[in-house]
Amino acid sequence: MSRLYAAGLGRKRGQAPGTLVHIGERHSPEATLAIMDYTVSDLRELESLTLEEALSFRASKAVTWLNVTGLSDTSIVGTLCSHFGVHTLVQEDVLHTAQRPKVDIYEDHVFMVVKMIRYDEESRELDIEQVSLVLGDGFVITFQEKEGDVFDSVRQRIRTGKGVVRTLGADYLAYALMDAVVDNYFIALEEMGEDIEEIETAVLDRPEIDVVASIHRLKRELILLRRAVWPLREGFGTLMRDATPLVKPATVPFLRDLHDHAFRVMDTVETFRELVSGLLDVYLSSVSNRMNQVMKVLTIIATIFIPLTFIAGIYGMNFRHMPELAFPWAYPAVLALCLLIALGMIIGFRRKGWF
Repeated sequence: MSRLYAAGLGRKRGQAPGTLVHIGERHSPEATLAIMDYTVSDLRELESLTLEEALSFRASKAVTWLNVTGLSDTSIVGTLCSHFGVHTLVQEDVLHTAQRPKVDIYEDHVFMVVKMIRYDEESRELDIEQVSLVLGDGFVITFQEKEGDVFDSVRQRIRTGKGVVRTLGADYLAYALMDAVVDNYFIALEEMGEDIEEIETAVLDRPEIDVVASIHRLKRELILLRRAVWPLREGFGTLMRDATPLVKPATVPFLRDLHDHAFRVMDTVETFRELVSGLLDVYLSSVSNRMNQVMKVLTIIATIFIPLTFIAGIYGMNFRHMPELAFPWAYPAVLALCLLIALGMIIGFRRKGWF
């Protein structure tokens, strides 16, 4: 837990429910507001709006997507949410960036929390950011912690009018945004799968100690990914089951497909977790096999030297009457005997397949 996160929890303690306190890392001191307001035939896209300009879109008859980047300024989040009729408890959850993914249905809006995940190829770690989404009558508000997201494909579809995003309502827009988040899980899983293959090769070819660190890193990242995906299945199921006028029947099949994608991600995560756990067992087996090979070679060498040491020990005794010591060819004969014994044992071990 970071110091900033712990400090946020400390400030929150003892205050009334709904009190706006930012809990999390402060990525940007100021909030940035961007908006896309569209119908089938018209589109207004504005960036870097002032708060007053953003509030004016509440009366728009078109579908409005308001994206807020940066949560440090709680007054902007509070004013914006209050103007759009968002519950105070939802405002509190928006500012708490360590929320569990969930879906809460209120009378006139739906609140969703998802984890936007990207896989950093350089650090080989997951970059996890909370995205809060509020679906209301004709509008969607998304709250991000920092610049950069996975919504560019949705923006492009809105700009070009491809697909049905411009013909359906705000509920379909909310689905499209969540679908972009879940689709990015598959990209992260593909990259993690490549890492698993590399580690598997390293475990079999050169089981060094740094491989263990890579295995534990992958296990940790998969646990984080599992925590991000597991609650989504329940949340998407809630959207399909619970009746709310904000989700039209035409959008339910898309939500069902999104629910299926969450199951597929979860299945892949579980498969990867089993593979990574198996890699640790393979590593331990590989290290044990390497040690056994080393011990076998050393044992064979020691076994070969046992009779040679016995012969050297006999003729190394200091008895005065040892008839072999007087023979002219005794020394080369003993060396030849030692060589024959060593060669004979090596041939015998080879035939038995011991090395």
